[in-house]
Amino acid sequence: MNNYASNPLSSRADVARLAADMIAPLIDCLSPGKARLQLGDTGAVYDPAIAGMEGWSRVLWALVPMLAGKCPEAEAPWRLWREGLIHGTDPADPEYWGDIGPFDQRMVEMAVMGMALCMIPDRFYFELPGAAQRNLYNWLNQINRYDMPLNNWLFFRVLVNIGFMHVGLPADEARMAADFDELESHYCADGWYYDKPAQRDYYTLWAFHYYGLVYARFMADRDPERSARFIERARLILPRFAAWFDGEGRGLPYGRSLTYRFAQGAFFSACALAGLTFDGDNTFAPIGWGELKGLLLRNLRQWMARPIFDRDGILTIGYGYPNLIFAEGYNAPGSPYWAMKVFAVLALPEAHPFWQAEEAPWTPPAVLLDEQARQLVTRDAGNRHVIAYTAGNHAYEHAHEDEKYEKFAYSTAFAFSVVKEAGTLRKGAYDSMLALRRENGLWHGRSGFDAFELTGREVSFTWRPMDGVQIDSRVIPVGSWHVRCHHIFSDYPLEAAEGAFAVPSELPGPRPCEPVRTAHAEGADRAFAHGPAGSSAIFALAGYARGEVIWPEPNTNLMAPRTLIPTLHAALQPGETRLVCAVYAGVDDDMPTDLPEEVLEIAKQCL
Repeated sequence: MNNYASNPLSSRADVARLAADMIAPLIDCLSPGKARLQLGDTGAVYDPAIAGMEGWSRVLWALVPMLAGKCPEAEAPWRLWREGLIHGTDPADPEYWGDIGPFDQRMVEMAVMGMALCMIPDRFYFELPGAAQRNLYNWLNQINRYDMPLNNWLFFRVLVNIGFMHVGLPADEARMAADFDELESHYCADGWYYDKPAQRDYYTLWAFHYYGLVYARFMADRDPERSARFIERARLILPRFAAWFDGEGRGLPYGRSLTYRFAQGAFFSACALAGLTFDGDNTFAPIGWGELKGLLLRNLRQWMARPIFDRDGILTIGYGYPNLIFAEGYNAPGSPYWAMKVFAVLALPEAHPFWQAEEAPWTPPAVLLDEQARQLVTRDAGNRHVIAYTAGNHAYEHAHEDEKYEKFAYSTAFAFSVVKEAGTLRKGAYDSMLALRRENGLWHGRSGFDAFELTGREVSFTWRPMDGVQIDSRVIPVGSWHVRCHHIFSDYPLEAAEGAFAVPSELPGPRPCEPVRTAHAEGADRAFAHGPAGSSAIFALAGYARGEVIWPEPNTNLMAPRTLIPTLHAALQPGETRLVCAVYAGVDDDMPTDLPEEVLEIAKQCL
């Protein structure tokens, strides 16, 4: 068994030891030529040989900064990965990584090699034999010959080319200029980029900003204007993104690619690498070195306490525990090691202000309107629980996007659930959602919207779960509560089910042998559930018939394999219907029995 959770993660030495401990069990999974990792047998949209190369490459996100920071733990694994680099780029070698083509996954894995040419040119290039140097250049330079998605992938080509510049190799500056023009068109405001046209998610941070800050670190002398722009945009988004984390270090489970897990903290690591802090303004408190260190290390610690590794200490596909149900088609066995990007901070020496600073807490505003992310972000008084109320960010491309972007609310404590099968509420696991169906058909939740509006008080949107049905919804946060108001127009009778948060009935991972205390109840106007992570309740205020606690299919929730979802039921007739309910979510050991007066007042305004 791994001992990651026993690492206090309070010093540079601790973080370096964690990186080394995570690399150690991978060594036995290397191919004979050390150019691939065989970590499992599940599939992805690309073939197993490419998946093996992907896993090998993603370890470099930790190994390269460790070498740059002269961490002694990096030397032994580097000898193996250096051998793999030589074999993988040699066209005559049985383990050659192959010639690439347009939109090729191997382009993704080239990015870290571009960073390595900048960060450790002696180790990654000049120490290689002459033939190996030529092979490395020729293999990487393929990225300049083929088309790729017009999104964060363009930065992969940028990093490869600036790597060429740092070792005196020919770079395709015309390609770089065109890529930068396209990347610039993805910038919105307040530091936010979009990856897909409708989406604002973690890709802004662990892709656009991460690569932009690497660029600024190594290209400030050659391209000072662009480097300064990347720094300033990262400074704008730093406090807004930090608001996604609660005081225990948990980030919002929201959007796609969540199997990258502690890549959530990679942006904070890149900020430290680029020397970026935040002085504070009228909205946010300052984020100095101590606060930045706290944001990074608290997130890393809470991840290490979760059962996200297998018995050999190898990262699994999943989120709070191993889970293939929610995964995207591009999640191969080695894909989770993109999380190693968090270790960029190991390139900084022990004497750097980041490592010398005392870890400090940081608390954002209790309510934050982030118009670019289309979210209203709230937190409880103790900063132990963050909830984001979202207008939706749908792109219709990857698995379970309705659940990953279209729930009414996302919680750091309760995560969210995905649909196994839409025929029953138990298999659908419709937490934080209004689901509807016609004549015992399939259940439908929100999937896109016609229009939305965000204010500092509420989120409202118009959506159509199926033909002949239009819903105008309002979601109004009130502390640990929120009120939901739905004005429904339907051409036919409907059955409706309104879910609160999915409450874990038990938490995954090692625990004492005594039974976990849980409680749940339901009635004519309410349903609630309480478990080791906290409590959630839903109260009917207008239009509902009864409450019920749904025990959804196992492994539908990202945070815990077994959950309970307090749910209200309603039977809707053709024409107009109003549904109004109040939802509670809290991480303390309590459960409300009555509605606060403030919640009742807001609900009255919806009737």
